[in-house]
Amino acid sequence: MGFVHGMAYFGFAFVGHDRSPGWYYSHVKTALSSAPGAARISQPVPMLDLKRQYAPLQQELQEAVGQVLETQQFILGEYAAEFERAAAGQLGVKHAVGCSSGTDALWLALAAAGVGPGMAVVTTPFSFFASVSAILRSGATALLADIEPRTFHLDAAAVERVLDGEQGGAVRAILPVHLYGQCADWSVWGRLRRERGVQLIEDAAQAWGAEWQGVKAGGLGDAAAFSFYPTKNLSAAGDAGMVATNSEELAERARMLRQHGMRRRYYHDEIGWNTRLDGFQAAILSVKLKYIEGWNQARRRVAERYHALFAAAGLAESGSYPERGVVLPGEATGSRHVWHQYVIRVQRRDALREFLAARAIGSEIYYPVALHMQKALRRLGYAEGSFPEAERAAREVLALPIFPELREDEQATVVAAIAEFLN
Repeated sequence: MGFVHGMAYFGFAFVGHDRSPGWYYSHVKTALSSAPGAARISQPVPMLDLKRQYAPLQQELQEAVGQVLETQQFILGEYAAEFERAAAGQLGVKHAVGCSSGTDALWLALAAAGVGPGMAVVTTPFSFFASVSAILRSGATALLADIEPRTFHLDAAAVERVLDGEQGGAVRAILPVHLYGQCADWSVWGRLRRERGVQLIEDAAQAWGAEWQGVKAGGLGDAAAFSFYPTKNLSAAGDAGMVATNSEELAERARMLRQHGMRRRYYHDEIGWNTRLDGFQAAILSVKLKYIEGWNQARRRVAERYHALFAAAGLAESGSYPERGVVLPGEATGSRHVWHQYVIRVQRRDALREFLAARAIGSEIYYPVALHMQKALRRLGYAEGSFPEAERAAREVLALPIFPELREDEQATVVAAIAEFLN
């Protein structure tokens, strides 16, 4: 397949960018025309720089933390309740239940939805470990289905084959992952919920503010789990998470399970868990919640510039799989991507990453090992070759630096370095 020089590919649409194609071509050309060898790329580019976000918010964040110290509301309390109300309002859901991590949020969502022993949940082999470990922690069986090569999302046709298989009758829920900041195609999951009577639990850990046909992640399924790990678009200053739902019953059960199964202090109705949101994280998240929409818009602009820079450099390749160039991520029709990660597909991925590291350019692999190939998950009964799309993605994906404050010249440096490697 040849390189793509336009601004659209394989059914995805690029939103308009803020520079002319000539500017991008000139910028990349300038970066490429400096001194030869390793010295050619002299400017370090971090994968993420949280200090740039913190600097303008320093006083506001410190005041918020100080108020928690003054009031001594360290666990749950009014600061957590205030954040939950504001978060639910921003997502357009009825209930938000704060907890101690995104991993715990996944377990809480499953457990509150009634998932447990003797049941099964279908999810993807191409995600963070917690997508599967939370299912196992609930006591249910994890069944995997392969992914689509363009979005890396769970493939609905593959899920249907699982539902029609010998273990399909045990499936209580499907857990699609809104990977890299883009919602899964919810039209297909909504259909399966209606036709198959399964529950839908969103793994929205990477998707705060993402939308599918105008509905935000968190309000699409029966329940959703969010992570506020420091690298996320909406980030705490440590671990924190949240369950979102429109169900009063599910929300009440999640609140009970997050504090040792108590509805009333020292009276335990079930074996729950200690996974409460602390006041410091809630106060910090309440401050950041006011700015997240602007940060997500900035991420979209960063993604647009990457699209244009790669096209101007003649590196963007059509199709689902890389050959000589780079397969770029896209925004699916009906979706609003918030670009938690900007993930390309490329041949010789590991060599490219080493090349970038030698030039002090950050990158990361999300994820280098498909979940069914993890040592800890061998008991699932899958083997190499079980999910070829997930396994191939694990060999080819590379996440490039992306955060709201990333500069245009830094992006040009990244693309110039990749062009140097490929050429």
